[in-house]
Amino acid sequence: MQLDRYDRQILDLLQQDGRISNQDLAERIGLSPSPCLRRVRVLEEAGLITGYRAQLDAKKLGLTLMALIGISMDQHTPERFANFEKAVAEIPEVLECLLITGQQSDYQMKVAIRDMDAYQDLLLNRITRIAGVTGVHTSFVLRRVVDRNVLPLA
Repeated sequence: MQLDRYDRQILDLLQQDGRISNQDLAERIGLSPSPCLRRVRVLEEAGLITGYRAQLDAKKLGLTLMALIGISMDQHTPERFANFEKAVAEIPEVLECLLITGQQSDYQMKVAIRDMDAYQDLLLNRITRIAGVTGVHTSFVLRRVVDRNVLPLA
């Protein structure tokens, strides 16, 4: 799909504020409301806009510890990876799981947890019990330096 400047502006503004009204969105990009809404619908139908959600404050919800966990697998087979991916998708503390290259780990996960006791439970009773997990390396986040969910639309 070819994006013109209006499409890029729509995507940029919706990334910043998914609750913006169609009227305000149209005014900000210089279109009337009807064509603006049509463009938003086309972007949704094309799969460029995959959803809308609220951003929550993890610390205010009691999730005071964030960790990055590197996972090493015993076998590099599609079946082993599929089993692992299905298992971690069912763990609510896992915010993100990436299959990676260039490291000693096969996967990198970002998790949000209450405290060290919750981390220990997550690690020992769930993650290391997934078939094929042979190594775990954890780094704890001290501070978020950059925290954005907005994709560059240059």
